[in-house]
Amino acid sequence: MYCYECVSTHPSCGHNFNWILYWGIYCPEIDDRCVKLIERKGDEEIITRSCLSSLASFRRDIPADKYEGCRSAAKDVTLGNYVNHSIVEHDVHRTHYDNVTWCFCYFDDRCNSATRTSLTFSSALLLSISYLIR
Repeated sequence: MYCYECVSTHPSCGHNFNWILYWGIYCPEIDDRCVKLIERKGDEEIITRSCLSSLASFRRDIPADKYEGCRSAAKDVTLGNYVNHSIVEHDVHRTHYDNVTWCFCYFDDRCNSATRTSLTFSSALLLSISYLIR
């Protein structure tokens, strides 16, 4: 499976995603999924697109239900239990963002763009290929 991989701090990777600038990466796991991770705090918003296997190594808030669609992040009550310091920037309890949403997809390659443009382009490409085959 191929997924887009970028962060919204990169050019054209936010809400106005431009698929031409990002080719996508091959996801190594057999049961991998494409992920669009949306983290919000006030008016600040960070969007991360990647494979689930790439994020699973360092994220502890992945929802148990990884089926197609969007859902809130899981709460890990054991996170940061043995850490006792006051450096806020470390965010050991993962409480900086007010709202964290995980969006999963795995029916199509590069499905974590979540824009109408890429869906329209894919459907137009599929229709033109089917027309040429006839």
